Amino acid sequence: MTRAVVFAYSDVGVRCLRELIVAGVEIPLLFTHDDDPNERRWFGSVAALAAEHGIRTVTPVDANTADWVAEGVRAKPEFLFSFYYRHLLSPAWLAVPSRGALNLHGSLLPKYRGRAPVHWAILKGERETGASLHYMVEKPDAGALVDQEAVPIGENDEALEVSQRVSAAAARVVARSLPRLIAGTAAAVPLDLARGSYFGRRRPEDGRIDWSAGARAVHDLVRAVAPPFPGAFTEVAGTRLMVLKTRLDPRPARHPEAAPCLYAEAGTWVVDCADGRRLALLDLRAGDTPVDPQSPPAVLARQPVGLH
Repeated sequence: MTRAVVFAYSDVGVRCLRELIVAGVEIPLLFTHDDDPNERRWFGSVAALAAEHGIRTVTPVDANTADWVAEGVRAKPEFLFSFYYRHLLSPAWLAVPSRGALNLHGSLLPKYRGRAPVHWAILKGERETGASLHYMVEKPDAGALVDQEAVPIGENDEALEVSQRVSAAAARVVARSLPRLIAGTAAAVPLDLARGSYFGRRRPEDGRIDWSAGARAVHDLVRAVAPPFPGAFTEVAGTRLMVLKTRLDPRPARHPEAAPCLYAEAGTWVVDCADGRRLALLDLRAGDTPVDPQSPPAVLARQPVGLH
């Protein structure tokens, strides 16, 4: 029976771990994360799935210590798999499995290496992304590619639905790659990193809207960070407003001389953007409270309200 040490979290972690279990891979040791009580968790639990199958599961703050690497050596794995585990693994860990360490990354490598690949792809206006299974090397997301599958990104798709598509694609990639990996027949194609890109971690403050960027860029930002992620926001006269859903409006700006500006029209909040295009704000909130365009608060009562 094939043995593997697994590092896994999030929806990709759950789905890909399930594929290993279905394939009969023996998992003597599984690393995951304790859930953050401040994070809106939209995905299932790797720990719960592992517990159902009697898999030894640990949640160390740092899995790269010499003691944990020694545990991995004692497990004698043929493979190591990382499925959306949130920490980089040390070169010592990558040397533990006898047949290689593999990672599932949520992009079409070599594009969007690094952190938050789905969010960055939406933010950059991509029309597709995907899931890639590749060998791990010391440099992040840089090892040879075993398999990948593309998924579409529609004009109004938000990060959650794209993430779920990527998770489903990840499970399919793992399921079809496992037999070849186990048989030793899986091809691995080196990545041309010069044709790709690398992006860093995103934080809630990165959801601040730059109204000088134009309608399309603002729409893409809103989609990229929409709930259950922290959300896009702006500030008007010291009041923070959350912009949680938008749609591009094909009509030209109504107040081009004042753009970028916010106003109510026919029961909907609208922004005339700096590029002369209009953007409908379908979900505008002050904190958790929707802001009704029919009875706006005083700070938004003036028409139009300038944005910065």
